[in-house]
Amino acid sequence: MLLAGCGPAANDSDEPIKAAGVLRVGTEGVYAPFSYHDPATNELTGYDIDVVKAVADKIGVQIQFVETPWDSIFAALEANRFDIIANEVTITDERKAKYDLSEPYSVGEGVIVTRADDNSITSLDDLKGKVAAENATSNWSEIARQAGARVEAVEGFTQAIKLLNQGRVDVVVNDSIAVYAYLAETGDTSVKIAGEVGEKSEQGFAARKDSGYLPELNRALDELRADGTLAQISQKYLKADATGAANGDGAPPAVRSTWQLIGDNLWPLAKAAVTMTIPLTIISFAIGLVIALGVALARLSSNAVLSNVARLYISIIRGTPLLVQLFLVFYALPEFGVRIDPFPAAVIAFSLNVGGYAAEIIRAAILSIPKGQWEAAETIGLTYGKSLQRIILPQAARVAVPPLSNTLISLVKDTSLASTILVTELLRQAQIAAAPTFEFFALYGTAAVYYWVICLVLSFGQSRIERRLERYVAR
Repeated sequence: MLLAGCGPAANDSDEPIKAAGVLRVGTEGVYAPFSYHDPATNELTGYDIDVVKAVADKIGVQIQFVETPWDSIFAALEANRFDIIANEVTITDERKAKYDLSEPYSVGEGVIVTRADDNSITSLDDLKGKVAAENATSNWSEIARQAGARVEAVEGFTQAIKLLNQGRVDVVVNDSIAVYAYLAETGDTSVKIAGEVGEKSEQGFAARKDSGYLPELNRALDELRADGTLAQISQKYLKADATGAANGDGAPPAVRSTWQLIGDNLWPLAKAAVTMTIPLTIISFAIGLVIALGVALARLSSNAVLSNVARLYISIIRGTPLLVQLFLVFYALPEFGVRIDPFPAAVIAFSLNVGGYAAEIIRAAILSIPKGQWEAAETIGLTYGKSLQRIILPQAARVAVPPLSNTLISLVKDTSLASTILVTELLRQAQIAAAPTFEFFALYGTAAVYYWVICLVLSFGQSRIERRLERYVAR
């Protein structure tokens, strides 16, 4: 009985995935043809999805998918949100030092993509001084940067190609598998493969370090490769056999300590805060307040047209996500011939958003002023405009300052969304710094401290303004 009791424990240790009975898989779900939702059924599908399903079948366990944005997928893995990543994770020495990486299930090579009419780029040597669109956490961004290109961080390959089509960037460096799949699926003739990077790219599953999952994963992949299943899946989605043999294990590179990494990035993060986050906040809030005052007065107007237009504006701003508003200004307007640079586009979107929310704050503050104040202003012969300027708005300002300060503090944090439209602000700088090192907690935590300090300074300023406005209180 004792020996029988020991048997399963030893087996559990050798086969942790099978012992768990379920394999939790992190994937993007927005990266066609590797991980995406079928438009017809809305089911999660793709090359990586079918491969990991086949692996789970070989091991004999159920599978559970957890969809996660690529930029946070490794952080989620470390937080134990899932067991492995199946999302075309490129096998690199730095990743080997940090994670368990399986044998590759797809093999490609790096290629350089340009617009079809651009003949100025044919090799990595031609990337110096050019602008490349790359995912911040991909190895291709580092290759482009080392070649001398200025890298603009994007969410994924689709956005990178869109920016290339729009002429916002000069080049995209990526895996040939992704590029060929894109060209086959879309028939896009506006871009071309202009050259090769000269570096093979191998993709595998990623798990937490010392997870114990690799023997089961690699054994399943070997069986799927031997019986032709991997090749069939590859032909189904990529129209080519993209499978390959395992790469040799290399010695992991030296890794900087966490404190050294934080120290090295204190100034880059501070610079991003001072040159991007703070100016973006101040400019957007100032313009937004002007918009808000106009909208609030229109909302209070007896003119039905003005009042209804103001209501509609507020409804649209409050009823749509800020991220969607950013995307509409930056990605959608170029479809109508209006192309706005990243920083001005962010200012426009944030200002309009602040205007919608702050308008109701200002309107409520104006309504809070007793009607007698208006009547008193009338009796001494003040016009509507002068009444607002000298009597109403100074008193309303004191009422509006606390909620407007909350709006300002929220705006500081909302500026992190500007990274999605190529503004390298504080959070994006932290993402870029964390990408090659995978020290997400240390660098995101440092960014959080910067945000906190900025908000503390604003809160202190709010208190000073409130004290100064005390003199306008009617007694």
